[in-house]
Amino acid sequence: MSLFSHENRERNAETRRVFAAFELAHTIVDFLAAFSFLAGSILFFWPAWETPAIWLFVVGSVFFAVKPTLRLVRELKLAAMGREQDLADRFRE
Repeated sequence: MSLFSHENRERNAETRRVFAAFELAHTIVDFLAAFSFLAGSILFFWPAWETPAIWLFVVGSVFFAVKPTLRLVRELKLAAMGREQDLADRFRE
Protein backbone atom coordinates (compact mmCIF):
# COMPACT_ATOMS: atom_id res chain seq x y z
CA MET A 1 0.00 0.00 0.00
CA SER A 2 1.51 3.32 -1.02
CA LEU A 3 1.46 6.52 1.00
CA PHE A 4 -0.82 9.42 0.00
CA SER A 5 -3.14 7.05 -1.87
CA HIS A 6 -6.83 7.92 -1.91
CA GLU A 7 -7.68 4.24 -1.41
CA ASN A 8 -6.03 4.29 2.03
CA ARG A 9 -8.56 6.77 3.38
CA GLU A 10 -11.61 5.10 1.86
CA ARG A 11 -10.83 1.52 2.94
CA ASN A 12 -13.42 1.36 5.75
CA ALA A 13 -15.25 3.45 8.36
CA GLU A 14 -12.24 3.50 10.71
CA THR A 15 -9.85 4.82 8.04
CA ARG A 16 -12.38 7.49 7.08
CA ARG A 17 -12.65 8.50 10.75
CA VAL A 18 -8.85 8.70 11.13
CA PHE A 19 -8.57 10.74 7.93
CA ALA A 20 -11.27 13.16 9.09
CA ALA A 21 -9.66 13.59 12.53
CA PHE A 22 -6.28 14.39 10.99
CA GLU A 23 -7.86 16.81 8.50
CA LEU A 24 -9.55 18.61 11.39
CA ALA A 25 -6.25 18.82 13.29
CA HIS A 26 -4.49 20.07 10.14
CA THR A 27 -7.11 22.79 9.65
CA ILE A 28 -6.89 23.92 13.28
CA VAL A 29 -3.08 24.13 13.07
CA ASP A 30 -3.43 26.07 9.81
CA PHE A 31 -5.67 28.65 11.49
CA LEU A 32 -3.32 28.91 14.49
CA ALA A 33 -0.35 29.52 12.18
CA ALA A 34 -2.24 32.16 10.21
CA PHE A 35 -3.45 33.88 13.38
CA SER A 36 0.08 33.90 14.83
CA PHE A 37 1.50 35.51 11.71
CA LEU A 38 -1.34 38.02 11.46
CA ALA A 39 -1.05 39.04 15.12
CA GLY A 40 2.74 39.23 14.80
CA SER A 41 2.46 41.42 11.72
CA ILE A 42 0.07 43.82 13.46
CA LEU A 43 2.29 44.06 16.54
CA PHE A 44 5.23 45.15 14.37
CA PHE A 45 3.48 48.52 13.90
CA TRP A 46 4.55 49.45 17.46
CA PRO A 47 8.26 49.21 18.38
CA ALA A 48 7.43 48.39 22.00
CA TRP A 49 5.69 45.18 20.83
CA GLU A 50 8.51 43.94 18.59
CA THR A 51 9.62 41.09 20.88
CA PRO A 52 6.12 39.56 21.23
CA ALA A 53 5.73 39.97 17.46
CA ILE A 54 8.93 38.00 16.86
CA TRP A 55 7.73 35.27 19.21
CA LEU A 56 4.42 35.05 17.35
CA PHE A 57 6.34 34.56 14.11
CA VAL A 58 8.35 31.78 15.75
CA VAL A 59 5.19 30.12 17.06
CA GLY A 60 3.54 30.48 13.65
CA SER A 61 6.57 28.88 12.03
CA VAL A 62 6.32 25.93 14.41
CA PHE A 63 2.65 25.52 13.48
CA PHE A 64 3.59 25.57 9.79
CA ALA A 65 6.14 22.82 10.49
CA VAL A 66 3.49 20.76 12.27
CA LYS A 67 1.22 20.72 9.20
CA PRO A 68 3.29 18.40 6.97
CA THR A 69 4.17 16.34 10.04
CA LEU A 70 0.46 15.72 10.65
CA ARG A 71 -0.01 14.68 7.03
CA LEU A 72 2.89 12.24 7.15
CA VAL A 73 1.76 10.70 10.46
CA ARG A 74 -1.77 10.37 9.06
CA GLU A 75 -0.55 8.58 5.95
CA LEU A 76 1.71 6.25 7.92
CA LYS A 77 -1.18 5.38 10.23
CA LEU A 78 -3.55 4.76 7.32
CA ALA A 79 -0.97 2.59 5.57
CA ALA A 80 -0.42 0.61 8.76
CA MET A 81 -4.17 0.11 9.14
CA GLY A 82 -4.24 -1.49 5.69
CA ARG A 83 -1.44 -3.87 6.59
CA GLU A 84 -3.43 -5.10 9.58
CA GLN A 85 -6.30 -6.02 7.31
CA ASP A 86 -3.94 -7.74 4.85
CA LEU A 87 -2.48 -9.80 7.70
CA ALA A 88 -5.95 -10.72 8.94
CA ASP A 89 -6.96 -11.82 5.43
CA ARG A 90 -3.82 -13.97 5.11
CA PHE A 91 -4.49 -15.61 8.48
CA ARG A 92 -7.99 -16.67 7.35
CA GLU A 93 -6.63 -18.48 4.29
